[in-house]
Amino acid sequence: MKFSRRMCVGMATLVVIAVLWYVATTGLGLISAGRFPAPVDVEAAAVQALVRGYPDTTLLVHVLHSLRLVALGFVVSVALGVPLGMLMGWNRTAEALINPVFLLLRPIPPLAWIPLAILWLGLGDEAKVMVIVIAALPPAVISTQAGVRGVPPHIVEAAQMLGTPRLRFVLDVLAPAAAPMIFTGLRLALQASWTTLVAAELVGSLAGLGYVLNVAQQDLYPGMILVGMAAVGVLGAGSTALLGMAERRAIGWAQLRGAA
Repeated sequence: MKFSRRMCVGMATLVVIAVLWYVATTGLGLISAGRFPAPVDVEAAAVQALVRGYPDTTLLVHVLHSLRLVALGFVVSVALGVPLGMLMGWNRTAEALINPVFLLLRPIPPLAWIPLAILWLGLGDEAKVMVIVIAALPPAVISTQAGVRGVPPHIVEAAQMLGTPRLRFVLDVLAPAAAPMIFTGLRLALQASWTTLVAAELVGSLAGLGYVLNVAQQDLYPGMILVGMAAVGVLGAGSTALLGMAERRAIGWAQLRGAA
């Protein structure tokens, strides 16, 4: 019942926003179409993108291209960030060696790496994946490190008393105990991947949602800009929901323990 009530409130909010949008743009004409598109303009732009294509191909092709880049960047950042965070969280020597470099690079905005990524890897997708990895890596590392540091000492002591082998200790004790914080880092990394993708695709791209937004801005096409933004929002929300489903299946025990 709580979920249904929350969903109804969310739907009501969307309806109110849609009504205000229509009244401000179409009903009363308070906002000109050149500054913010009316619903009918966005509908026409969506039909064009889906059926005829904009600028060079259909919206589905742009979506698949962006999804591939996000998936690659996210997977690489997780494959690097989670083991690195576990190592830094468990081994003080490793943290002393790695953390200074990490702290030095972390304040640099991911978008500042775009010129260097293009210089190293060119204008292809590899440079965009590199920027996404740089953006998604810190939250994966930091949350995993915090999760490992938060493992209750009695669990560690019990495993050590039983003589648990190191690899089994990491896989069967350390990783499950830190899993809630690890998934928090994965959600943040996924969000960082989507926000960075659009900016990375604004430069030197021939496909993708960032490319759609860039061309629409040059064409002074507000309706298509809103279509591109909506596509990014829907894909980001959908991928986050899928990750949430995976989290519930993987560590449902943690949620049950928190509710107890």
